[in-house]
Amino acid sequence: MHAARGSCCRIRRMDSSRGHRLPSLCAPPVFLFILAASNLVTFFVFSSTFSFSSSGCSASSYFTSPLTAGAAAGDGATVTAQVERASPAADLPPESLAFTAPQSFPFGRNPNSQSDVLIAPVGHPCELFPAELSRFMTYPVNGSCPDDEFEAQRLLLKGCEPLPRRRCRPAAHADFVEPAALPESLWLTPPDSSVVWTAYTCKNYACLIERKNQKDFDDCKDCFDLEGREKSRWVVPSDNPLDFSIDEVLRLKPPGTVRIGLDIGGGSGTFAVRMKERNVTVVTTSMNLNGPFNSFIAARGVIPLYLSISQRLPIFDNTLDVVHSMHVISNWIPDTLFHFIFFDIYRVLRPGGIFWLDHFFFVEEQMGKYVSMIDSVGFRRLKWVVGRKLDRGPELKEMYISAVLEKPLKNSW
Repeated sequence: MHAARGSCCRIRRMDSSRGHRLPSLCAPPVFLFILAASNLVTFFVFSSTFSFSSSGCSASSYFTSPLTAGAAAGDGATVTAQVERASPAADLPPESLAFTAPQSFPFGRNPNSQSDVLIAPVGHPCELFPAELSRFMTYPVNGSCPDDEFEAQRLLLKGCEPLPRRRCRPAAHADFVEPAALPESLWLTPPDSSVVWTAYTCKNYACLIERKNQKDFDDCKDCFDLEGREKSRWVVPSDNPLDFSIDEVLRLKPPGTVRIGLDIGGGSGTFAVRMKERNVTVVTTSMNLNGPFNSFIAARGVIPLYLSISQRLPIFDNTLDVVHSMHVISNWIPDTLFHFIFFDIYRVLRPGGIFWLDHFFFVEEQMGKYVSMIDSVGFRRLKWVVGRKLDRGPELKEMYISAVLEKPLKNSW
């Protein structure tokens, strides 16, 4: 009896803290009946909402808050609140649910995934933007996709990466023509008909080339002028010790051992083009920030990879000979992500592979922090130059590091 009264008192005190009073539940038959009934209701509700079988799974369990899983370890009230506020599945178009719902393997359980269903990968922040996601996934199946490159990239940059697949045909220029043949294409401005220009301020390549003379800032504003600075980048000797040439970097490794690589944030693909001229295959990651960078890279005859700096590199461990990045990896990146990025680069490089960090930007007071983070990854310095960036005045104390960092050939793990 004492224990029962104590339990009743605790229930009343907990609820009174929320400003409500419960009637006495001390009568054992009433208490047991309510407890049993509530447990049965909870069981049926959750078993129907989150059921998982070879025939599929409720789509709502695949559009839940990222906090739901973490909340499961907490108190019941927190879990309930998270489950109720999650599940925007009802607001999403059928194509979103069709893509993300588990798909049964036609021959049953797959030994590689150890599952009888295949779940399509979608960036978990996608659900945080249901209106944008709904627009992206609303289209006629087997028909034409909306001309929505700008909105799709904005959704991706918010963290919805990878974007869901779609079952529609992407917008393309009505007058698209065959590309120029190699090697002519490497240094030829492609025709305007190779691009759908809706997403960009400029509506042709002449405009893109001319914007190098404009004061307004655009990402890589002179990258499309193949007769300008791009023509000499990485190949013409420079008096600036921060400007390494491709040939001097390649000489740091035995001849012929640098064969495949990645250029992170590679603008219009000139680094990959120069490496191709030296029989090195380089894939270039790029976004289309107010310019058709991916289309331009592809038209030149090298491979673009539409990937943000936040995404894990879709490359297996210990495989690449070289990774290069110029300007895009700099102090605008949050410190923790910066550390993850460097370890991801280390991961994809083979033992003995090199990371060419090209003009890493920061301010003088940040130098100790960044040097410490870079050194913590495990690279060996083959070449390391620190210099001041003076074009905006020495009082800003802006700095660059250019470095060639090697993943140890032995004991890299």
